[in-house]
Amino acid sequence: MAEAGVVPVTRASGKSRTVAFRFAANRRARVALTTFADNSRHGSQWAAKIYSDARARKKRHPHAVRILARAWLRVIWACWRDGSCYDPDTHQNNSKVNTSADTAVPT
Repeated sequence: MAEAGVVPVTRASGKSRTVAFRFAANRRARVALTTFADNSRHGSQWAAKIYSDARARKKRHPHAVRILARAWLRVIWACWRDGSCYDPDTHQNNSKVNTSADTAVPT
C-alpha cells in the first residue's frame, strides 16, 4: 500500500507532527490503482458504499478514492495470499460492509 502511495504516512520532527499521503511512491502504480478504484465505484455497490461513506465523513474526492483503493488492495492481497480468484458474492458476504437497502442507517 505504501509503495502505491495510498496509505497515510506520519512525519514527526520536534514538536510538529503531520499525517499526509506518500507521494514519493511508484507513480504508475498509484495512478493505475486509483483509476481502477475510481471506476469501480460505478459498477460495484461495495465500492460505491466505501466511497460514499468516505465522502460523508467530509473527505475530498482524491482522499475518498485513495481510501477505496486501500480497500481494494486488501481484497487483492487476500486473493493473492489465498490463491483464489475474486468473487464479488463471497467478498461481500465476508466483508464488514453491508450494502443491503433494508439496513437501518444510524443517525
